[in-house]
Amino acid sequence: MTPYSLAFYVDVVTTGTVLGVSPTDPPDRVTEVLGSDFGEHIFDDHTMCRDYGLTEFSWERACADHPWSGHHFSLQVHRLAHQDRTAADATLRARYGRFTPRLRFEKLHRLLARRGVPLLELPASPPNAPYYRTFWQPDSEVAIVVIGTHGEYSTPDNLRVGDVYKIQAPMPADEVERVRAWPSEVL
Repeated sequence: MTPYSLAFYVDVVTTGTVLGVSPTDPPDRVTEVLGSDFGEHIFDDHTMCRDYGLTEFSWERACADHPWSGHHFSLQVHRLAHQDRTAADATLRARYGRFTPRLRFEKLHRLLARRGVPLLELPASPPNAPYYRTFWQPDSEVAIVVIGTHGEYSTPDNLRVGDVYKIQAPMPADEVERVRAWPSEVL
């Protein structure tokens, strides 16, 4: 058994879901699984985000009388480094136990490799290079953002090089191809 929160992260990267909830699920489904303890932010009636602490789900809609359509979820892993034990959602803590303040990418990568789950490194986008590195799991369309190097005002002081900053899904193959097509002279 993988200890504590590592099992959760392996599940997310492997399945592209949070406790079985996909990025395209409606708000009611997310509430059914993660509970009603969230902060909700609605931007210009077209975008909504529900913040559970570690987990955020986002939706979009064309106009106020249309239903919400799932857009993505992200795990804001960097929030755990503030040593707040409640930063991880209560539902996640009940299922996986305590969450460590930092997630080391090398540990996560090693566990995924043992399960035959490959990760591909993507070129860094110009605003993020060299501070953040992104790894992609093609089957689940999950992206893992890792601290690549420290930069004043560019990376959090409480994270180390090699710590996971966030995990998000989906990152579809067409988006990955756009990333790979960025001119190398810009990188």
